[in-house]
Order: sequence, then C-alpha cells, then structure tokens
Amino acid sequence: MITSEAVNQAIDYILEHIEEDLSLEQVADHCHFSKYYFSRLFKSQTGESVWGFIRRVRLEQSAFRLKTERARPVTDIGADYGYSPSNYSSAFRLHYQTTPVSFRRKSYDQSMEHPFFHHENWKVESLEECRRKIQVKNVPDFRVIYERRFGSYEGLSRQWKRFTQKYEEYLTEKTVFLERTYDDPAVTEEENCLYDLCMTVGEDCALENTTRIQGGKCVVYDFKGHAKHIYAAYQTIFLVYFPATSYKMDVGRSLFDIYHVVDGESLYMELEICVPIRETP
Repeated sequence: MITSEAVNQAIDYILEHIEEDLSLEQVADHCHFSKYYFSRLFKSQTGESVWGFIRRVRLEQSAFRLKTERARPVTDIGADYGYSPSNYSSAFRLHYQTTPVSFRRKSYDQSMEHPFFHHENWKVESLEECRRKIQVKNVPDFRVIYERRFGSYEGLSRQWKRFTQKYEEYLTEKTVFLERTYDDPAVTEEENCLYDLCMTVGEDCALENTTRIQGGKCVVYDFKGHAKHIYAAYQTIFLVYFPATSYKMDVGRSLFDIYHVVDGESLYMELEICVPIRETP
C-alpha cells in the first residue's frame, strides 16, 4: 500500500499529464519537495524511480491503445507519448519482448489463460450479449476514503476486509464501495497493477486520504457472476464493444467499479463497471 499522500498526488499528476513532457523536477515541484528528497520518497513507496514509472506507464498505455484503437496507425499512438517511430519500436520491444505490430495482432486473441485465476481460460462475449448488459449514462461523482495499492488482484477479498474494518466508524447504511482501476492486466504485469479501494464518505470527513472520483458520461456494464469472470467482462468491453462503436475512452478519468453485492464465500458479485467516455456516436 502507498502510505504517502505526496506520492499519491504525484501519481495522479503523472497520470493526468502522461502524454506531455514530464520531468522529476516538475513532479517534485507539484508536491512541494526538492527533487532529491522526493526521488527517494517515491522509490521507497513504489519500488520505481519517477522516470522509470513515467516510462513504464507511457508504454503500457500505448499498448492498451494498440489493442483498443485498431484503426489508428502504430506510429501515431507512439507519437502521442513522445516517441519517434524507430524509438517507439525499440522501447516497446525492450519492455514487451515483441514489436508493437505483433502485440496488436496477438491482442485480438480473445481466449487465453486467466492472469489471476491461473489454469482458468476466459473468453469474450458476443457483441449482442455485451450490448444487453451495457448502458451509456451519467454517473455521479463520489467523495471517498481510499487506499492505493500496487499488485495482483488475487487476495482482494482479504484486502477489502481489512479496509472496511479499518474505516468501520465511517460506515453508514448509505455507504457505497468502489474500486478504481488504472491498468489493464493484459498489458501490465500483476505486480505493477495500480488500484484504489474506496468507500463513500461525507464532505465533513477530515482524513487525509480522501479524494473525489469523477463520474460523468460512462459506458456502464452490469456484471453479475463469479469474480473470476470480471476480467473477461473488461476484455469484452475493450475488445468487442468499443471497436464496434464510435465511443472513445476518456483517458483523463479513471475506470471504476461500483459494488452492489459481494459474497465473500462463493465470490459471487454484482457490480457496475464504469468506463468514462469522451465522445458519443
């Protein structure tokens, strides 16, 4: 868990400006620290240097867009993150051990081993099945207590149990539980997946680790089933639904799940997967 709010603020700043020129000095200035102190603090909390984190996130975001924006040229996607065609191919190959073109082609394989429930295969739904579960609607903002974590989603139920026990005094009958996600496990290694456990809280909450999840117009997928099928639901949205529509994800807002029913024993879940969009057909 990342315990430093300064580091969390830095991560938010980096993600918001990931397509721009960024430097250690800019990020440290945003957090009101010297670059030397902040560099040590960031690495102690994340295990990565500031520049290493920026470089990795740029490549992983570009990889995600390679698979979801099929009509866009590879070079254009690389250019969005500041790469020339030759530099992009070299950096991408160094990170993924394959070329951007090969990665894009492989990402169309819609059935492979599950990244968390190992030895389980997953497959995407048809467009017709997907459309029956999706609505495009405006979702409200949520003010939340949050804790940010790096790592696999395995063992998430134990983390949620500790989280709810820790903030038990803030629970009410109106509390909403959410999980904010930043990475696609199909393009990001398990140990580097970044996510926030969240619960709604009143405006009078004085805890430092509060923030606002921005709602707005979203593609909302109504999920009901075992937790192991959530990954396939996400991939269905990315690989089937978005390519068949003119909607575009709003990269300035994070994806989040709104939990409605969770059975810790059977792992049956009912939730809404909310994917912010910036464009309508």
